Amino acid sequence: MERFVATESSTGVSALGVAGTVLLVALSAFAVTAGAEKVLVIGWVAFVAMALGAWLGGRANETNPHRLVWGYGLASGAMITSAAMFLVPQAIGIGTTAGAPQLGGIGIAVGVVVGYSSHTIGHRLTHVDVSFDVSTAEIAAHALSAGLIIGLVYGSMPTLGLLLGLAIVSHKGPAGYAAARRLSRRGKSTTALLLPAAGVGITAIPTAVLPIPGAPAINAVVFGFAAGIFLHVAMDFLPNCEAGSEIDEVCSLHEHSHDLLDELRTHAVGSTALGALVVVGAWLLLY
Repeated sequence: MERFVATESSTGVSALGVAGTVLLVALSAFAVTAGAEKVLVIGWVAFVAMALGAWLGGRANETNPHRLVWGYGLASGAMITSAAMFLVPQAIGIGTTAGAPQLGGIGIAVGVVVGYSSHTIGHRLTHVDVSFDVSTAEIAAHALSAGLIIGLVYGSMPTLGLLLGLAIVSHKGPAGYAAARRLSRRGKSTTALLLPAAGVGITAIPTAVLPIPGAPAINAVVFGFAAGIFLHVAMDFLPNCEAGSEIDEVCSLHEHSHDLLDELRTHAVGSTALGALVVVGAWLLLY
C-alpha cells in the first residue's frame, strides 16, 4: 500500500505546505515595513512559479520531453549567465578591494564544492525507507538555502536589480512540474510542494534585513560562495539527454526513443543558449 507523507491530512493536503504558505504571507507584511521589496518580489515569483509548475505537473497524464528539456534549458542558461555576470564580478571586485581577489575565487570554489557535496550526500537519503517523501524534503532544503543566500546577497548589495534574483529562481517552474509528476506517480499529494515553493521567501526576507559585516574580505567570500552555489544548481539543471537520465526515462515511454533522445540534444543546446541570451538582452535593455 502506498504510504503518504506523515504530515498530510486525510484529505491529501500537506500541513507543512499550508504552513509554509501562511508563513510566507506573514513575512511579506514584514518585508514591506522593513524595506525588503526586492526579495519580497523574488520570493513570490519563486512561489508562483513552483506552485504553477506543480499544479500543471499534478494534472498532466504524461511528461512531455520537449517541454521538460526547454524548461530546464531556459532556466539553467539564465542562471549560469546571471551568476557569471552579477555575482562573480562582485566577488572578485570586492576581493580586490580587500587586497586579495583570490578571496572571491575561494568563495566560488567552496560554493561549488558545498553544492555538489550536499546534493550527492542528500541523494543517499532517497534509498532509505523513511516516513516522509525524501525528494520533497530535498527540494525544500534547497529552496530554504537558496533563499538564505539570496537574502545575504541583496542585503549586502541593495542596489542589485531584480534580474539576478528572478533568473536564479527561474528553475522553480520546471522543478515543480517534475517533482509533481514524481509525487503523482507515487500517489502522494502535490500540495507538499507548497513548502519548497515558499522556501525562498521564507529565508530570503528575514536574512535580507540582517546587519551585514562591512569587511570586504568577508563579503568577497560571501559573494563568491553565492556564485558557486548558484553555478552548481544551474549546471545540475542543464538538460541531460544521456542514457539513464530523467529525460531518457521519459523518452523510453515513447516509440523511437533513441531518435527522440538525439533530437532532444539539439533542443537542450538551443534552450540553454536562449536562456543565456535572454538575460544578456534584458541586461542590455536595463543597463
